[in-house]
Amino acid sequence: MENHNLTHEFPELETKINELKLKDDVFKKMYVNYEEVNALIQHYEEGEQNHTTDEHLTDLRKKRVHLKDDLYSYLHQN
Repeated sequence: MENHNLTHEFPELETKINELKLKDDVFKKMYVNYEEVNALIQHYEEGEQNHTTDEHLTDLRKKRVHLKDDLYSYLHQN
């Protein structure tokens, strides 16, 4: 399974990500939301029994992409 942690997705921005997590409440909220959605997806993908529908999992993956795009934009604007 692929690693979708934010620092893995944007390794060149790892220092900035870590700084903003500590100093910027807006970024921290976005980051936590992304990590929660990512963890939920991983839970469903790793489980021997999938307790969700394919549609729900697809929706979660789309949400993760949108959150990642928002975080990327935020990182480059701040």
